[in-house]
Amino acid sequence: MYLSRRYAKMISPKRRSLMLYKQEIEKLKKEKNAVIVAHSYQTLEVQDLADVVGDSLELSRYCAAGNAGTIVFCGVLFMAESAKILSPDKKVLLPEIDAGCPMADMADAKALREMKKKHPDATVVCYINSSAEVKAESDICCTSSNAVKIVSSIENDKILFVPDRNLGSYVSSMVPEKEIILWDGFCPIHDRLTAKTVREMKVKHPKALVVAHPECLPEVLAEADYIGSTKRIIEYVVESSEEEFIIATEKGVVDRLERMTEGKRIYLADNRMLCKNMKKTTPEKVIDALRYDRYEITLEKEVIDAAAGCLERMMELS
Repeated sequence: MYLSRRYAKMISPKRRSLMLYKQEIEKLKKEKNAVIVAHSYQTLEVQDLADVVGDSLELSRYCAAGNAGTIVFCGVLFMAESAKILSPDKKVLLPEIDAGCPMADMADAKALREMKKKHPDATVVCYINSSAEVKAESDICCTSSNAVKIVSSIENDKILFVPDRNLGSYVSSMVPEKEIILWDGFCPIHDRLTAKTVREMKVKHPKALVVAHPECLPEVLAEADYIGSTKRIIEYVVESSEEEFIIATEKGVVDRLERMTEGKRIYLADNRMLCKNMKKTTPEKVIDALRYDRYEITLEKEVIDAAAGCLERMMELS
């Protein structure tokens, strides 16, 4: 797309830069047979550069089903690893190599092996927000969308749930017939939201529905009108006939909903609910990833094979 000088003067420098980024990105994608995917927690500027925006598993499935040989994954490390696991023959690039996940870092393969020794009769269910090595040590994976379904489908009544204690607690409340052993991990962004803060928001916005992610504390979920994954939160708010919502998850979802829902009022439950790791990716870093094949995700074959089984068993049940 050519920008005339007259038109270029009419738009902001930031907007002009993004338009120029898009031009170069489209050129590079064709040259390298690449696709760009972005998680819903990414900034809107990065989302605008993506071919598809969604949750981590949705994006990995999209990449695996496509013909692109190079995947630029705008998210955090465990997401790019999942894409590599499901597309081992493709090049997976993470634009910001320091974009990690504190929750995923709370569990490692060595510690999980020790826990398995203590509970040898438990089936290990790992949340997708975990490292490739943890997935390789687990029996089956789950997402926030399907965690209840996955745990319900397991014949064993004893479950070791890794690493999110809050999601695990929510699953336990929905599947009380199972004994669920909780790993002591959590998402710092969701864990910092309190029921007190939610109640204060409800006083300010008495007509608003509270929509919460199951990574939140149980006391917060008790205040919610709807509990769902990132994808389901977005679908619920978009499809609802209600006009006001308090969103108890990361700010990127609020930004996306404000764009998608004209006339609805969307409030972030707590202004501290912002994942700095997700915001590390910038349009400049996306372009550099394409230009220089920066930063490629590599995993050992035995890790890929074991982790792939964990993910594939989940997808068979989803």
